[in-house]
Amino acid sequence: MPAIHLPIRQLVEFLLHTGSIDSRFAGFDRALEGARIHRRLQKAAGEGYEAEVFLSAEREADGIAFTLEGRADGIFTDEGGPVTIDEIKTTAVPFEEITEEMNPCHWAQGMVYAAIYSDQQSLSKINVRLTYYQIDTDQIIRFVRHFSREELDTFLRGLLQQYAPWAQRQLDWSVRRAESLSALRFPFAEYRPGQRALAGEVYRACRAGKDADHKGGTRLFCQAPTGIGKTMSAIFPALRSMGEGSGEKLFYLTARNTTQAAAEDAIARLRAADPGLALRSVTLTAKEKVCLHPDAEGRPACLPEMCPFANGYYSRVKDVLAALLDGPGSFDRAALADTARQFSVCPFELGLDLSEWCDVVIGDYNYLFDPVVHLKRFFDASGDWLFLIDEAHNLPDRARAMYSASFSKSSLTDAKRALGKGKSSLKTALSKADKAFLEARKLCGKLAPRRAALETAPEEAAQTSLLPGPADAPALELPEPIFAREGTVFLRELPAALLTPLRAVQAPLQDWLEANPDADAHAQLLDLYFAVQDITRAAERYDSHFVTQLSAYGSDLTLHLLCLDPAPFVDASLAAGRSAALFSATLAPPGYYRGVLGCPDARAVALESPFPAENLGLYCLPNISTRYRDRDASVQAVSDALARLALSKTGNYLAFFPSYAYLRQVREDFAARYPGIRTLAQESKADDAARAEFLAAFVPDPKETLLGFGVLGGVFGEGVDLAGDRLIGCAIVGVGLPQVNPRQEMLRRYYDEQNGCGFDYAYRFPGMNKVLQAAGRVIRTPEDKGVVLLLDDRFALPEYARLFPPHWRHIRYLRSNDELEQQLHHFWQN
Repeated sequence: MPAIHLPIRQLVEFLLHTGSIDSRFAGFDRALEGARIHRRLQKAAGEGYEAEVFLSAEREADGIAFTLEGRADGIFTDEGGPVTIDEIKTTAVPFEEITEEMNPCHWAQGMVYAAIYSDQQSLSKINVRLTYYQIDTDQIIRFVRHFSREELDTFLRGLLQQYAPWAQRQLDWSVRRAESLSALRFPFAEYRPGQRALAGEVYRACRAGKDADHKGGTRLFCQAPTGIGKTMSAIFPALRSMGEGSGEKLFYLTARNTTQAAAEDAIARLRAADPGLALRSVTLTAKEKVCLHPDAEGRPACLPEMCPFANGYYSRVKDVLAALLDGPGSFDRAALADTARQFSVCPFELGLDLSEWCDVVIGDYNYLFDPVVHLKRFFDASGDWLFLIDEAHNLPDRARAMYSASFSKSSLTDAKRALGKGKSSLKTALSKADKAFLEARKLCGKLAPRRAALETAPEEAAQTSLLPGPADAPALELPEPIFAREGTVFLRELPAALLTPLRAVQAPLQDWLEANPDADAHAQLLDLYFAVQDITRAAERYDSHFVTQLSAYGSDLTLHLLCLDPAPFVDASLAAGRSAALFSATLAPPGYYRGVLGCPDARAVALESPFPAENLGLYCLPNISTRYRDRDASVQAVSDALARLALSKTGNYLAFFPSYAYLRQVREDFAARYPGIRTLAQESKADDAARAEFLAAFVPDPKETLLGFGVLGGVFGEGVDLAGDRLIGCAIVGVGLPQVNPRQEMLRRYYDEQNGCGFDYAYRFPGMNKVLQAAGRVIRTPEDKGVVLLLDDRFALPEYARLFPPHWRHIRYLRSNDELEQQLHHFWQN
């Protein structure tokens, strides 16, 4: 008999959820405190109450064996009365509007738990109690219904019979998919050099999965040169693994849209090579980017009376799914938008609902790692998921940003001004929070300059109080500092004096937003709401891996809760799956990436470049210093070196700089002294159209030389594929170190305490990663030929040279521009 695993909540919501998307009760996430409220109510229930009871049962319906699983919020087993299943729900629905019939899904979930429990315990009768907690008013209302075991069994059997056609559809698909994927063939006549090795590593990681030694799933770090076809080399073996029973679903996660497109192209190529391939894929895109009916400010308007795609969504979505699941199975952004218009459904929510029926889910890192927007339907519990993490060198900084949050005093001041005259509970709460931030700003302004010496004497931090003397002591107190500089103060502990009044703003702010949807200030106060929500969420997960930063600028103060070390959070996210392969062209040194991403025992491999070494001319002029203090003096020397590079052969070149300011300095000098060479510069605020225009200038078979100026770590420094003669050379100006500022210094201090490698972790390793990514733009295929020029004396130092990839062994260190000209001439001649 075919079998299917089915979470109880999924069964109930799929069959019984009707109505519309309504952000008034969902979009504000008023149940942020839901888990804590559950625990509080469970604890208050007293003796005879068992909380979080896992229930599982085997049931059969229409020839299908179902394994049902779920977790009841609580069960009263006191012998003094009938057993009662307690289903707890937090809600933002006004208390007076909460009714017994408000949501059939809530009753159904409790009734399924009751059916399973009464059967297991041979109970003839059992109660189901709904406990609603109104999150704004802290009011509780309870409803109780009495059921016989026979009634509940009939109810559950009816649900399974309704779901059976959908289950049969999925079972049939699983068989077809397994047969198709197990016979999947590589879509090219032969592997590129290096592809087979990468594919083998990914395949073995997917097959290994979880065992006694890999309870958090197998982890693989793979550094593979650019241009070998990493996307196909990762997707193909993962799909083969799924076809052989290792992996239920594949998540391909990326840092940018260009790599999402590469994954879509790889799957399209597999489909083209095998027209009968049974494979469904969906690409998830942020709601703001796919919304078909934004409001006047360009925001998604997720209200049934405002958006036709939200109105009645849950009542129509099953018909939409039925139509789509019999189709070609490729659901990218354009396909979802077309379907959404055709059926009048929200494309964002449709993508999420389709993901449960798709085999491959393509999306941003945040769908797995972000604690707020991760896919709860998959990752709140572990599953047989395969994770492919593309361009994984981006993940440390992205993960830090996901777990961090910021809040500025100015948003409070602006909100008070936007509310106008008059009194209200919201205005009172805003004023109290604003006053606390004002006192903290004065305190930071006084103390940070006085504590500047702590930058070079961190051992003094623990011995000096942040608090001023009795004569000028304000009412507000802050924890002891770590160090302070330039109006910025770092604290190891949370500043309760600021967070407490911010939390007090939430409830009146929510009430105002719901009561004034058409007010002129609505958009501004909605921004404030989300900012308060972000900072309070970050405070919930704050621990020893975080630090608090207070920065005073003029009349403003910004509170940052900074995640310095994302390792435990990334580790917990990856543990939700069977295996994870993290790959990039630059993952060196591997110990750094394994450490900051919470995978200290992961296998790490570095594949040799398969491309002929003689195709890459690699040169360094170590007689130039691009350190910040030397930049003004280095401008002409850099210009002269770039000119020798650009004049060596007609073609397209890129020069990468550590900052826009330095870029502009050199370009101005270069254009004045070498007007015969056409130049083009990256702009700091360029939109997608401007970026596309920049890249379009790098045409094949150019008739004149073009030298583009870009920044290290920018959009043109990685993920750009200018193959062939669209790019024949690049110059890297400097070693890419992040700008020295209080935050980077705090990161350095943290890792100095952890492992004594603070400068490496905060500066050297991230900087060299940007260098290697930029250099990787030149050789994209085995036929490409080009040159890379390194301009900085630090490239000759052992601590930097040891980070070069193996295929840079033939680097030549030159003494002058004349020698550079000779070497370039020799390279292009040969």
